[in-house]
Amino acid sequence: MEYDELLANLRRAGMWLPAVVGLWIIIYLFNTLSWYIIIRDGKKGTPIPFWKVYKLTVSGFALNYATPVGLMGGEPYRIMELTPYVGASKATSSVILYVMMHIFSHFCFWFFSIFLYLALRPVDIAMGTILAVVGAVSLLAIYFFMKGYKNGMAVRTLKLLQHIPFVKEWAKRFSENKREALERVDSQIAELHKQRRSTFYASLSLEFMARTTDVSFPACILIMAFTSLFANLFFFSPMQLGAREGGFALAVGGLAIPGAFGVYTGLITRVRELIWIVIGVLLMKVGNGTPANK
Repeated sequence: MEYDELLANLRRAGMWLPAVVGLWIIIYLFNTLSWYIIIRDGKKGTPIPFWKVYKLTVSGFALNYATPVGLMGGEPYRIMELTPYVGASKATSSVILYVMMHIFSHFCFWFFSIFLYLALRPVDIAMGTILAVVGAVSLLAIYFFMKGYKNGMAVRTLKLLQHIPFVKEWAKRFSENKREALERVDSQIAELHKQRRSTFYASLSLEFMARTTDVSFPACILIMAFTSLFANLFFFSPMQLGAREGGFALAVGGLAIPGAFGVYTGLITRVRELIWIVIGVLLMKVGNGTPANK
């Protein structure tokens, strides 16, 4: 695609381009609310203001978009910035809980979309096989996440890493040196599910809702579900380059929608992501005072 064609497509978007960019203000609001109620843990007040959590949410996603292996950039930054307000243990557990909730909601979204596809589209043997595999993997992931919420996941994750080449020695040392802290994080993770069920399901609902021409709204949900699934299979690619565009192309083709919709949507999505990466990185330079400075 030539640059002139790219610019023509952006001009064609007109007022809808800022509308798409602005929509993510609301979507990030859902993400922030999900994390914020985890930080509050059922209490009336919190030592960190909501706007600060919103800022960390946007900046964290910006770093995740721009770094390989997704969560390697934004989550350490969120823990570092949150620690002065709630302490290292609470900051770590709340970020881990939010990441778990964010990933968990993906699997719930994909599992829900299987039934939506069955209700809207005819299913042949090939598609039936794909849906069965996606359903089985999603159910398995949901089961493991529920086990993790009940018993904690930090210690188990470190034990798993001890069997993986290149990181097993580091994982063993870290597990031995931070054993008490990891157990405390696990207890806080388990507490959310056991004692704060309303907080757990409110956070999950907010994360689920944040995912949500002749293209109907249910068809858009299916397109986003397939694109999200396809892109996350290539999580190691910075910004999931190529994977997301391929997901859009395959998704619209599977719904008998002209391929131009996929190309156009992929382009606008990339522009929106780049704009929010810039916003998120700029926000890292704003409002960085700690509670002691206020």
